[in-house]
Amino acid sequence: MDPRHIHISDYNYQLPDERIAKFPLPQRDTSKLLVYRHGTITDDNFFNLPDYLPHGALMVFNNTKVIQARMHFRKDTGALIEVFLLEPFLPHDYEQMFQSHGSCSWICLVGNAKKWKEGQLVQSLDINGLHVNLSATRQRNPKGELIHFEWDNTAISFAEIIDAAGELPIPPYLNRKTQESDKTTYQTVYSKIKGSVAAPTAGLHFTDNVLRSLDNNGIIREEVTLHVGAGTFKPVKSEEIEGHEMHTEYICVRKSTLEKLLQHNCQAIAVGTTSVRTLESLYYMGVKAYQNPDITEDELHIDQWMPYGSNPQPLSAQQAVSSLLSYMERHSLPSLHSSTQIIIAPGYDYKIVKMLITNFHQPQSTLLLLVSAFVHGDWKTIYSHALANDYRFLSYGDSSLLIP
Repeated sequence: MDPRHIHISDYNYQLPDERIAKFPLPQRDTSKLLVYRHGTITDDNFFNLPDYLPHGALMVFNNTKVIQARMHFRKDTGALIEVFLLEPFLPHDYEQMFQSHGSCSWICLVGNAKKWKEGQLVQSLDINGLHVNLSATRQRNPKGELIHFEWDNTAISFAEIIDAAGELPIPPYLNRKTQESDKTTYQTVYSKIKGSVAAPTAGLHFTDNVLRSLDNNGIIREEVTLHVGAGTFKPVKSEEIEGHEMHTEYICVRKSTLEKLLQHNCQAIAVGTTSVRTLESLYYMGVKAYQNPDITEDELHIDQWMPYGSNPQPLSAQQAVSSLLSYMERHSLPSLHSSTQIIIAPGYDYKIVKMLITNFHQPQSTLLLLVSAFVHGDWKTIYSHALANDYRFLSYGDSSLLIP
């Protein structure tokens, strides 16, 4: 089946506004857990998740951290301009970007752009008792708006700049302003690597107690990094999904994680759709490394439709991951840094992910397509049950464990 001709209208359902969780529960792991196992559904609480997982299984988490990506500048005229950080431009590497001192450039979205035709935007900041003047200059770029930031105190890093001047970008469908509490509740307890503009929300249910319980039940935990872009909220506007362009997301995976995958026969439990996109992209990166041993890390990028092309001699997951490991060894890479635009839709053949922990997603979204592909089209059964049984939906909502 060619997913390009899927009609997104077939993935619609009625989601009343009152079913969208505007705030998280006071205790993360008391959220409800819908368990879908081979077509049957049971209801439980998230803190009992470890009871449903096989002893010795490998569970993969996305350790990305949400940054305060929404910045506001006021012009002399009084106009308020919003600058929303999308991806680093110079330096291009996330880690180097946040350690930048004095200047850096980002690809951004600009709100109220018509009021900012030219010139600099400036604001004064007080960071750790130091006075800092921050300026933003705008220029066009094929990828979007290129914003160059400069600040006059080189003792201050860009990480400190956005912590002082930025606002945490909660999802637009919450229809409310960011609150101080979101700085904690909209991060996973294991978040480490700054770079996302949206949380990997399946991970928001985990607490230290649940993680301990997983360890006690013999679950092996590994982490990958995928920085979630604003495109995760981009609705599918085209009638057929062929017309929808997936956003590029940057991933980093340690060599030791690939080795752990091989030890587990390349079978994993994915925490969230971002972990799914990372793990499944690794398979296709392995195919590329197998076909072209001299490929560069950038060229390992996975295009949106690559998984659906003809592959006369498909590799097993073990062969693909082994070829990627060999590639990393040849190039002395402790970690793999690349990117993916993968779209996972009905017709996709999952290679690595065998169980999925995920929240309940928006109607007509690419995330709902991913879930449908995973449960072989049975998403309506799951979502009808969740709606009929008072589950809370979207980022701050309840969770599900899907075992096809």
